[in-house]
Amino acid sequence: MRKFANFLIKRLMRLLKNKEKYMNKNIKSAVAGAVLALSASAANAGIVIPAGDWTLDVNGNVNAYMNFTKMKGDSGNIYGALAGARTSYQDNAIGLNTGLLPAWLGFTGTTRQNDTDVSFTISMQPNVSDNNPSGDVKAPLFRQAFLTFGDKSWGTIKLGKDIGIFAQNAILNDMTLLGVGGGAGSSGASTTLGGIGSGYIYAAWKGQATYTTPNFNGFQASVGLFNPNQTSSAHGAGLLIDAGTGTGDGGPTSNAGAALQDRFGLEGSAHYAFTGDALTGKVWVSGASYDVTYNATGNSFRAQAADLGATVSAGNVGLTAYYYTGEGVGTTIFGRQGADSSGRRRESDGGYLQATYVLPTKTKVGLAYGRSTLDRNANDAIAANALVKENERVTLGLYHPLTKHLNLVAEYNDISSSNHANAERTAKTGSLGAILFF
Repeated sequence: MRKFANFLIKRLMRLLKNKEKYMNKNIKSAVAGAVLALSASAANAGIVIPAGDWTLDVNGNVNAYMNFTKMKGDSGNIYGALAGARTSYQDNAIGLNTGLLPAWLGFTGTTRQNDTDVSFTISMQPNVSDNNPSGDVKAPLFRQAFLTFGDKSWGTIKLGKDIGIFAQNAILNDMTLLGVGGGAGSSGASTTLGGIGSGYIYAAWKGQATYTTPNFNGFQASVGLFNPNQTSSAHGAGLLIDAGTGTGDGGPTSNAGAALQDRFGLEGSAHYAFTGDALTGKVWVSGASYDVTYNATGNSFRAQAADLGATVSAGNVGLTAYYYTGEGVGTTIFGRQGADSSGRRRESDGGYLQATYVLPTKTKVGLAYGRSTLDRNANDAIAANALVKENERVTLGLYHPLTKHLNLVAEYNDISSSNHANAERTAKTGSLGAILFF
């Protein structure tokens, strides 16, 4: 009995000693690390289980929101619009959906062997908004499956599928990661959009081989080779504007481009994080470059983008500013509508400003403005006027930590979209729901 008690005590001490290290690494990998910066209620997320030489961290969240949307304006074509189009018989939409952060179940195993930190992460993201009358749940997403190895003295190597580097900090510092943001006009989607497409381009989940440097007194950098098929334009139909016919999202109908990429995508970032008595924050830059082969004869163009951002906190006040610019990267999803069917690139840019304040009740009040624009290229046909010109978003949010792990959320999102022919429509959405971390 005494031996067993000593064994339990040793295990407990080992767990307490390493818990913060394992949790921080895993939560960052599972995106919930961003939520830690947004909400103190998730500070103890994760269920840590010692298992021989390994420590297993089981973590995740469940969230759901009731969304009520009112649509106004032009019901004509705006290819790439985030504001939904009203119809002749309906201008309202309701739905119950997950928010920007999907429901999550993640597993990370971590160990130290031969002076090397080794880990694996596998996660799944179920959908809570299936419209199937039988109630059968759609197949879940699988956004993570990667391994890492390294040491604080020389850095870390990651191999597998995880969130991309470019625009990663934009989404991780978006306050709507705890809520809904844009894209809540109907039910059935895996997630809503948050500020994706109205302030930044989606970082997405990508196959990669990435190296991250050690932390040099707050400075850290990452660089990676990425699956070359990550750009939307490489996936064929539905993602390019056809300059000849102006048929909206028509473009090439061949999927051959997905097999013809001739180099890895490149993504990288650098950031400096600082902590002081009165002020804490982070400044970052990131970039991406992909060669996109868009037809079966091997024609290609270069899709490239860069961004700059900063976030600071002083007492109960938090401020975030972000800007990006690109050629051939399109809008909303990397590569979408980035070029016409002849490979002529379009320029795009955007960004967002965000301010938050924590009330004495611990409720976080946030106000954000975001905007993404897409230019026509010099050769776009007149019919391409229907191409989206701008998606704009204003978000007002309340995020209240009811318990250490449970946040109640109320948001109002005003989304407007316009095209190059100056058609415009809006979608105003009120959302109520909750997100639970474990």
